[in-house]
Amino acid sequence: MKRALITGITGQDGSYLAELLLGKGYEVHGLLRRSSTFNTSRIDHLYQDVHDPDARLLLHHGDITDAGRLIQLVERVQPDEVYNLAAQSHVRVSFDEPAHTTDVTGVGAVRLLEAVRASGVPARFYQASSSEMFGAVHPPQSEETALHPRSPYGVSKVFAHWMTRNYRDGYGMFAVSGILFNHESPRRGETFLTRKVTRAVAAIKTGRADHVYLGNLDAVRDWGYAPEYVEGMWRMMQADEPQDYVLATGRDFSVRDFVAAAFDHVGLDWERHVRFDERYLRPTEVDALLGDPGRAEAELGWKATVHVPELARLMVDADLEALEHEGPTWIDRPVLTDWPVVGRA
Repeated sequence: MKRALITGITGQDGSYLAELLLGKGYEVHGLLRRSSTFNTSRIDHLYQDVHDPDARLLLHHGDITDAGRLIQLVERVQPDEVYNLAAQSHVRVSFDEPAHTTDVTGVGAVRLLEAVRASGVPARFYQASSSEMFGAVHPPQSEETALHPRSPYGVSKVFAHWMTRNYRDGYGMFAVSGILFNHESPRRGETFLTRKVTRAVAAIKTGRADHVYLGNLDAVRDWGYAPEYVEGMWRMMQADEPQDYVLATGRDFSVRDFVAAAFDHVGLDWERHVRFDERYLRPTEVDALLGDPGRAEAELGWKATVHVPELARLMVDADLEALEHEGPTWIDRPVLTDWPVVGRA
């Protein structure tokens, strides 16, 4: 039985990856950051009694900033595959917390790479790189495109990406980076753009809110469906030789397009409910990201099939269902931001 160690297992991608690997018969170990509240909601449906001798999902307290703990875990777990999905992953927040973002998203990857190298465990290593590394470069963007990040998050990802390549070249490690373009799902965090929009649509449709505040509607992104992208991660790790790959749909949509698709799905006119707030603008904007997934399709047999219209529909439907089950205070839960997310007229 193969063993995998996943950092960031409680996030969107970590939860879908854990599902995928468990379905393939893996024993999955996850790094769980200590918190005073439960933060495992995305994987609760997978979790088994830790005392069950047949349990194949095991969680370990630790943090990507603790190098000693990472070495200890790698030596203890003896994983065949290590997936580094841990990050401070909110681009806008990275401008407010550049040092923290650098320590977690950038240096954290090096700590984990070094843990694998120093332990001597022959594990394959996956680094979650990002389309934000391309930043100001004109699309389309591929594995050969120059990197020009426009945020502390993007800069941190570039550092982790190049360190992964250096460990591959310098130490002969099987270390790969997946350069993933935006990928969303109903498990996306509520402060991220797409989920913020679909959550607001559900609230407005049911009369619990009247409007949502957004920033740049002209930004263009390549949006895909997260469960398909974790399949691509796994395929990279099964290749004969380590190689970096872009995962993307190859189709571009503006924020306005996504917003319109989400509101249209429930028969609402988005222009009546969307309000502009300049505080949502980034200090340096990334105008357009559009991936070229040709190498992944040719060499891994991977291809995205879910695009923005279907993605917006399935996310809105999930938020409508969540609203129905969570009751009248669902949309009023406090959100960790200085600015309003949705409001009533």
